[in-house]
Amino acid sequence: MCLAVPLKIVSVDGKHAVGEAEGLTQTLRVDFLPDLKPGDYVMVHAGFAIEKLTEQQARENLACIQEAIDALS
Repeated sequence: MCLAVPLKIVSVDGKHAVGEAEGLTQTLRVDFLPDLKPGDYVMVHAGFAIEKLTEQQARENLACIQEAIDALS
């Protein structure tokens, strides 16, 4: 099973960016979304930003992920 995760863009350098969620950071590629800037939210799958999100969409997604984690605990 694959899971895409919402991240907030912290920095962008060419086709690479750093995203953050819940205090964890990840380096990712932004080839598919060339107009990203720090503060944007994206859905990340397999190390690539694949979709731009609103902050509300990202928060709802993270809440769903946390709910699943809590259910498994």
